[in-house]
Amino acid sequence: MQHVTVVTGAAGALGSEVARLLLERGHHVIALDRPGPLLGALERPGACRALPADLLVEESIGAAVRDGEQALGAATGAVLCAGGYAGGHPAGEPSSAGELARMVDLNLITAERCLRSLLPGMIARGNGSIVVVGSRAVRRPWESSGAAAYAASKSAVVVYAEAIAAEVRDQGVRVNSVLPSIIDTKANRAAMPGADPLRWVSPESLARVIAFLLSDDARDVSGASLAVDGRA
Repeated sequence: MQHVTVVTGAAGALGSEVARLLLERGHHVIALDRPGPLLGALERPGACRALPADLLVEESIGAAVRDGEQALGAATGAVLCAGGYAGGHPAGEPSSAGELARMVDLNLITAERCLRSLLPGMIARGNGSIVVVGSRAVRRPWESSGAAAYAASKSAVVVYAEAIAAEVRDQGVRVNSVLPSIIDTKANRAAMPGADPLRWVSPESLARVIAFLLSDDARDVSGASLAVDGRA
């Protein structure tokens, strides 16, 4: 069976590495993100369709997925990398106003819209594997002091994924989450110049864990939230 995997946030540090690894392993990839040269660079005729989509709008996601499926085949998997960190302030400070809404949009609503777009087709075909990218903040929220909105939004998407996993398990669809500590990206190195990035999780390592969860080797794993801590 040809694996066709949707990757959201595909132009980002993690998403692009996931797309690269899956292509290397023979997947076809439908890469979704905001339009731009980083997304366009992922295009591979016959193997990867790089498509712009507003990941907060279900209709936009659905149109992009249909375009990708027409070119590459029906989606058998998805990796929801879209999301991130938009800064944090103590909840009692005026500057924290609106942070929760922004974080929920980035980390929960994008995933919810994607799941709503992808699940009907996977359920109808009786086959699918979806991986949601959470955070270690889900397990250790006290480490997010000053960034409670981020921890709450990542916790929400992981709980949402666990509940969906229970809904669709008997219909042949698996849903799992990864909970990485700090990912070694250029942005994180710039934001934390005094830290030791060798203790962090590399995008390559995390992508391999994600690829395992997508694979048939993990066919009996669903509803799991897998810690990927590196040495942090």
